[in-house]
Amino acid sequence: MSYILNDKIKNLVPYEPISGEYKIRLDANECTLNYDADFMNTVDNVIHNLDFNRYPDPLCAELRKSFSEFYGIDYKNVTVGNGSDELIFLIESAFLKKGDRLLTVTPDFSMYEFYSSITENPCVKFKKNETLNIDIDALIDTVNNENISLIIFSNPCNPTGQGITKSEAEKLVKSVNALVVLDEAYMDFWDESNSLIKDVNEYSNLIVFRTASKALGSAALRLGFAVSNETISRAIAAVKSPYNVNSISQAIGSKLYKNKIFLNNRIKTIVENTKKLYNELVRLSGLCEDFYVFKTKTNFVFVKTGFGKELWEYLKDNSIAIRWMGDYIRITAGTQKEINTVVYFIERFIMERKNEKCRIKQND
Repeated sequence: MSYILNDKIKNLVPYEPISGEYKIRLDANECTLNYDADFMNTVDNVIHNLDFNRYPDPLCAELRKSFSEFYGIDYKNVTVGNGSDELIFLIESAFLKKGDRLLTVTPDFSMYEFYSSITENPCVKFKKNETLNIDIDALIDTVNNENISLIIFSNPCNPTGQGITKSEAEKLVKSVNALVVLDEAYMDFWDESNSLIKDVNEYSNLIVFRTASKALGSAALRLGFAVSNETISRAIAAVKSPYNVNSISQAIGSKLYKNKIFLNNRIKTIVENTKKLYNELVRLSGLCEDFYVFKTKTNFVFVKTGFGKELWEYLKDNSIAIRWMGDYIRITAGTQKEINTVVYFIERFIMERKNEKCRIKQND
């Protein structure tokens, strides 16, 4: 007899990011700024003083305190995960029972739905409107009518760059019995007044995610944070693995969140660079009809275009990686120099494409 994989996993393929070496990487919404020399010295000291023979702190106490002080919240409301991905899977698998229904919005981060397929919970997909925004009243009706147990979506959204306001988020949480998970991975780039991170104790059904991978420029550490009332926080802590976050990530993350001036200056720089990228892409949209640029509240810009694959290939040929998503492309805001370079090649592509079309038309 031979073992056969079950139906839910037998056709799955491992996640593989874009392959190859590129001079400019603007495809993964990473922070393109690395740590400065001063903080790298801090990292060196942290690693030098670690007890590598000991297990990590299962409570992530110092990291939770540093994170909580940075955002002005109670550390008792914080649980740390090995990246937000661990927390997504953990919450979907632990807070949903067999047969419970999950709701995601579309388009959004694909892993929300993926993990529900692993936990074998039915997933209802709520479609956004033509402007890629969420109709909160329609969403509330769907949740209540479809007997949804858990709602999860990103705010601001990856990949659209759009977001719902605090009042809209509050209305949603108050109007449903479902557990609401707001993934605020990109909130650092928008406006903290739209966040519910400081209000979790007011609700029995709310979890807010944050991450160190985006604004903090620490994707390598794999640090995700779930913020919720103490009852939910205790439940998450009870179902997670005891040593899920390694000692190196905990120690570096603790130091990083204490460096408020460095982090706030970094966020300010990324926001300024994103505005530059957005404005340049809007300018390029005037050169062709099929290039609609969405406003953004994140560190990337989302564009609707019918020639996304051609542009994606063209940029790859010039050692630039962006994200192609069917009828859309997503471009992370890099440094000023990187933005200038990618804009130059996109404009060159558009002009070459326009000239080619004119040549074909003349020949016809």
